[in-house]
Amino acid sequence: MARRGAGTPSLLQLSLLLLLCPGGTLGCASVAVGSPVVPLGSAVTATCTIQRELCQGLEQGKVRISWMLDNKPVAGSQRQGPGGTDVSDLTLPRFNHTQARLWCCVEWNGTKQRVGMAEIRAGYPPAKPLNLSCVLNLGDYGLTCQWERGADSHLPTSVALKCAGSRAQAVTGCTPRGGHSHCTVPRPLLRLYREMEIWVSVTNALGTAESERLCIDPMDVAKLDPPALRNIQSIPFQTDCVALAWEVARGMEHMELQCELRYRAPEDPDWTLVTGIVGRAGTAQRCGFLFGTRYHFQMRCRRSSAVAYWSEWSPGRNYTTHEKAPSGKLDTWWGARPAGAGGRLEVQLRWKAPRRHEANGRVLGYRVTLSPRRRGRDPPIVCNTTRTQCNFSAPAGTRRVYLSSYNAAGESAATEVVLLERKGEPLTGLWARPGDNSSLRVHWEAPPAPVVAYVLEWQRVTSEPGHCSACWQMERDGAATTALIQYGIEPFQRYNISLYPLYKDAVGTPAHTAAYSQQRAPSHAPKLHLRSISKSEAELCWEPLPVEVQNGFITNYTIFWANSIADVASATVNPSLSSFVIRGLRPSTLYKVHIMASTEAGGTNGTSLTLVTTVLDDTEIQFLFLILGLAFLLLILLLICFQKNERVKEQLWPSVPDPANSSLGKWVPAVLPQQPLLVPAAREPGPASISTVTVLEGAPGKPPGKEPLGPPAAPPALPRPYVRQDGPGEPVQYARVGAAGYRGQRLLPEPGPRFYENLRGRGDGGGDWGVPEEPPATFPLLQGLRIGGAEELHEYR
Repeated sequence: MARRGAGTPSLLQLSLLLLLCPGGTLGCASVAVGSPVVPLGSAVTATCTIQRELCQGLEQGKVRISWMLDNKPVAGSQRQGPGGTDVSDLTLPRFNHTQARLWCCVEWNGTKQRVGMAEIRAGYPPAKPLNLSCVLNLGDYGLTCQWERGADSHLPTSVALKCAGSRAQAVTGCTPRGGHSHCTVPRPLLRLYREMEIWVSVTNALGTAESERLCIDPMDVAKLDPPALRNIQSIPFQTDCVALAWEVARGMEHMELQCELRYRAPEDPDWTLVTGIVGRAGTAQRCGFLFGTRYHFQMRCRRSSAVAYWSEWSPGRNYTTHEKAPSGKLDTWWGARPAGAGGRLEVQLRWKAPRRHEANGRVLGYRVTLSPRRRGRDPPIVCNTTRTQCNFSAPAGTRRVYLSSYNAAGESAATEVVLLERKGEPLTGLWARPGDNSSLRVHWEAPPAPVVAYVLEWQRVTSEPGHCSACWQMERDGAATTALIQYGIEPFQRYNISLYPLYKDAVGTPAHTAAYSQQRAPSHAPKLHLRSISKSEAELCWEPLPVEVQNGFITNYTIFWANSIADVASATVNPSLSSFVIRGLRPSTLYKVHIMASTEAGGTNGTSLTLVTTVLDDTEIQFLFLILGLAFLLLILLLICFQKNERVKEQLWPSVPDPANSSLGKWVPAVLPQQPLLVPAAREPGPASISTVTVLEGAPGKPPGKEPLGPPAAPPALPRPYVRQDGPGEPVQYARVGAAGYRGQRLLPEPGPRFYENLRGRGDGGGDWGVPEEPPATFPLLQGLRIGGAEELHEYR
């Protein structure tokens, strides 16, 4: 039992592999569907039946059946069928796949095994073919038909072109290949010169659709080969007519044909079509051709039947009509001015080339004369040129010149040009608007006086001077109030337009305007420059944009400025200005400024300019300098006043005599002994240290120490000390001597003082030394004083 149980799985697996069919299902299972092809979106039903006796290894146990649509599980219901079979039913309420495989699976050993499969397709019934048409090729007489297919049905479809005679059964004429929508019915299936029914039949598993039936005689839809133009020539007596000889293709000589002729000149945008040419072959005539003009001719034919197809156009043939002398008058425009003291008149004459119907060929040149041509006499020619302008000199008082053109066939009649004075009545209004990108529509108000014609002149505005001699045109309708300019007009370019009214006996004063055919934003904005700046204002300037880069009328300039905290402001400036002052700025602040130039079509920003406002305005700086200047000036004035006023000068800068210029310096020996001087009754106790004492002799007749004693009195005023430097290392001091030393001077230890001090004191009656305001009358002071010691000094006091 153990060996049997162990071998069962391997045997079951082997049996399942052996029972696999080439289709990928087991022979013990069968899958049935309601319909293998269903309309897209409809319901699908399927049944899977398992026969256990045919599936070895599945005889015992419960069979679990499941479903998969392609690789997606779907749920079904399982039941017991007749004969011990297991059945599972599946219903898909909405089948949205155009093609899918439905699998029936059983579970064995924990895995799903696919035991049955059915393929289901979904789509639509075939659509009706449209626009069936057929053409008979006379080369092989095969009838080629084509049509338009309808919507895709998503199902395999068969297409056939059916045809039937009036009494014959329908047959398949042809079947398109490779999915095309055309095929050719061979000649044996056709009945020429008899009506046939032709239609397209489309069939798939869901139905059949047919096109509308086409009832035709195959010969009525025959497409002939194009005819051939053999000869073209002018008719001598009818100079604007030509005769054409043509013949049909081989094999169509017996047919009644209807033909068309077309021709055009190289300058013509469209063909001129000539219809109603009937016949098998022959000639055709046509009039109204221009002289001296090259034409291109083509021809085609068809059967006279109303539904017949035209042949292709024949190969083209060129022909140039013969010339004759130019005709008509030339449009002229002039300018005249005196030529200095020579009594001559400088004339600039311009004209327009004759129109095609007036040139009658290729114009070879133009002649200008001062008088008309008379029989048997040619007038003198002042200008013979191939251009359309001429500058020449004429005698003073010339009022008429004559202009003519000529070609190989002759010369035209002269056009009389009257040199009218420009003193007529002016126009009251002129304006222009774009016609399209390469034209301008000009409007004006007619003057009260009758006008014969108008001359419209325009010039492109550029930075460099230039002149277009052909940029003018004449409007011969004196009642017109509008004209279209097409020559030389380019978008984004400015044009100055002038309009001259021509009266019977004068030329009116012109009116002027400017216009663009198309505008856009300027190519770039002006470059900003800083003209001046203060703490709250900045003046900017810029150069006007060249007219070539404006690309339109500048409507305004916009100035933008912002500081570091993103405080943005702007101002709009009139386009006629080239400078602007920004006000309300903050002192000592950095700003970024840029300009935008705008037209009606948009604006362009310029580069940014960085500026920093000042701390003070110019006025404040000037005021500050003024205050400083005034203060300095006041100081100078005060110094001058002090210098001039002796009293003030003495108070501030006392007059100190120079000891070097004193005679006393010569009396003092070079080396003076220094000894202490003891003075009794001194205010400050202690020995008096006198650095240098000069002993002078007393007055004659008054020996020292002989004066009578009296009550103590204030000490005499001390003279000012002086120091004289006779030479290096030899100081000489001249000083007043008192018992208590120098008044107000600190006694210095040895060696003696090196500086002098002018001491001034006041006596207060208490024993202080008084210093007089003025020095003694006799100078040097203390003449004759001999100091031998403190006693002698006391006696002198």
